[in-house]
Amino acid sequence: MPSIFLRSAILVLIFTSTSALAANEQLQMLNRGKHGMMAFEPTFLKVAPDDTVTFLPTDIAHNTRSVFSPANGASWNGNMREEVTVMLEEEGVFVYQCDLHLALGIVGVFQVGKAGNLENTGKQALTMRGLIAVNKARLEQYPDQVK
Repeated sequence: MPSIFLRSAILVLIFTSTSALAANEQLQMLNRGKHGMMAFEPTFLKVAPDDTVTFLPTDIAHNTRSVFSPANGASWNGNMREEVTVMLEEEGVFVYQCDLHLALGIVGVFQVGKAGNLENTGKQALTMRGLIAVNKARLEQYPDQVK
């Protein structure tokens, strides 16, 4: 009987400790940040699978929407001034934007675990580049940080 109890206790510890290790990173949606006007901060983020990312509408009139993610990866489409939390289970590179300010280059990139879809991320960046009037270099600089 004690061995059944011990096994159950070990399983409970394993499952609860795994979820306790997951992090919640925060990204701000800003009119002006460290890297210029209209930016997500931090501009690039690397997280582990099962972490969450929360987009904070620090300044008004911003949203976040995923535009590229790994196969079976999370996608989201937040409303203006909405705080959005995304659970990231699939590894790869994610690209997201503020719909209202895409022309001003408010885009972002984060990496979850291994970047198996990095080549396709570059193709997505080229597609989006024509939609951006200022801060075009962000779509090249941010994916360059993926390791």
